[in-house]
Amino acid sequence: MTSETKLRDQFCLWGKSIFDRGLTSGSSGNFSARLDDGFLVTPTNECLGFLDPARLSKLDQNGNHVSGAKPTKEVPLHKAFYESRQQAMGIVHLHSTFATALSCLNGLDSGNVLPSLTPYVLMRVGVVPLVPYVEPGSLEIVPHINAVAARHNAVLLANHGPVVSGTSFENAVFAAEEFEEAAKVYFLLKPHNAKEISASHVKALMDKWKS
Repeated sequence: MTSETKLRDQFCLWGKSIFDRGLTSGSSGNFSARLDDGFLVTPTNECLGFLDPARLSKLDQNGNHVSGAKPTKEVPLHKAFYESRQQAMGIVHLHSTFATALSCLNGLDSGNVLPSLTPYVLMRVGVVPLVPYVEPGSLEIVPHINAVAARHNAVLLANHGPVVSGTSFENAVFAAEEFEEAAKVYFLLKPHNAKEISASHVKALMDKWKS
């Protein structure tokens, strides 16, 4: 498990990178990571591009705030994901443009929001189900996450945005970036007759790369 000191530095490094590249704006988005004695999360109403390692919020294993600034209101979302998916060591929730736009479309396949256009989203993220809309920060999200997180690395919150986990915090960042790129490719190809990866190749990728 990555040390708490290193995770604090990674939160700040990747927060600035994500903000500078326009993958989040203002004070939107939040991170978390599993610790030996609880969880590290980003504070509420703070820009990911200007995080201070000393101000990051620390929670105990029950999700109680023990130190740092007041944590993000999305703690119930993160905590439910960790409880349902034991291999999750880090979670990234963004309001990135293309993935958020995807979350607002009618007619999405609730079991898998993206067609299999490239292998990389399958390798890094896997199949992504759609989670029904609830008010941000609401405890109502918990049963929806519990229903799918054990089987999926990521979910798309309807009319809200992506939540992506990883076997490390950095892997969660990479997967969130890949999901955003896959959503962008989807919108670019939507007016055209795009060719999807065959079902047999999808299965081979999923069998090899599933975590």
